Amino acid sequence: MKFSILPVALFTLAVLSQGCVSNKKFNELQTNYNALQTKNSDLDKKYQDGQQSLSASTTRVKSLEEQLAAERSNLAALQAALDKCLNSTSQGNVNISKLVDEINTSNKYIQHLVNTKNKSDSLNVVLTNNLTRSLSREEIKDVDVQVLKGVVYISLSDNMLYKSGSYEISDIAGQTLSKIAKIITDYKEYDVLIEGNTDAVPITMPNIRNNWDLSALRASSVVQALQKTYNVDPKRLTAGGRGEYNPIASNDTDAGKSKNRRTQIIITPKLDQFMDLIEKAPDKKP
Repeated sequence: MKFSILPVALFTLAVLSQGCVSNKKFNELQTNYNALQTKNSDLDKKYQDGQQSLSASTTRVKSLEEQLAAERSNLAALQAALDKCLNSTSQGNVNISKLVDEINTSNKYIQHLVNTKNKSDSLNVVLTNNLTRSLSREEIKDVDVQVLKGVVYISLSDNMLYKSGSYEISDIAGQTLSKIAKIITDYKEYDVLIEGNTDAVPITMPNIRNNWDLSALRASSVVQALQKTYNVDPKRLTAGGRGEYNPIASNDTDAGKSKNRRTQIIITPKLDQFMDLIEKAPDKKP
C-alpha cells in the first residue's frame, strides 16, 4: 500500500491562504509534515519489502510443489519396482524350492547307491571268507578268491595245479582241489566254468599247437579231476581255454607271466542264489 502527502499539503495551503500564522504554529505544522513524510517513506519501504518477500515465497512454494510432484513420481516408480521385485522373488522362490527338492532327491539316490555298494562290499567280504575258510595259509598263497557282481572267481596258479610245462594235474594239487570240490558240491545248484589262461610265451610241446590248446587242455584236466576224483556232477561243469588273451598282468616280467598262468574256477549263481550263498556256507572245515 502506498501513502500520499497531498492532503496534508492542501491543508497547509488552506491555512496559509486564510492569513498569516505565528512562527510557532508554522514550525509545529512543519514538524508534523516532516514526520508524516518520514512515516510515509518507512511504510512505502515496508510495502516494497513485503512485495519482494511475497514474490520469493510464491517462488519457494512453486518449487516445493514441483519437488513434491517429483517425489510422488519417484515413489510410484519405486512402488512399481518393488511390486515387480516381489513377483520375481515369488517366482524365484518357487524355482529355488524346486531346485532344492531335486537336490534332495539326488542326494537320497546317491546315499542309496553308497549304501548298496557298502552292503555289496560287505556281502562280498563275507562270501570270500566263507569260501576260503577251509584253505590253509600255504594254499591261500596259490588260491585267489574274489566276488565280483555276484560271480565267484577262484583263481589257481599253474605252479600249484600242474606239473612243470604240462597240463597234467600235479600230486600236490589234490588236497587243494578236494577242498574246492567240497565248496562246489555244497552249492550244487550253481554252474561252474573252468577257464584256462596262459602267458604270452609260445608253447613248444609235442601234440600242442599253441597256447589255446594248452589253456583248454589244462581246464579240461581240472574238469575231469573234479568229475572223476571228487564226484562233481559233470552237467554243472564247463571247460574253456582263453590262451594268452586274458592277461591280468604284464607279460614283460616273470612275476607278471606267473600271474597270467592261472586256471579260474568261476561259480555263477543267480541273484537269489547269491544271497543264499551267504547263509549256506560250510560251518566247519572238512
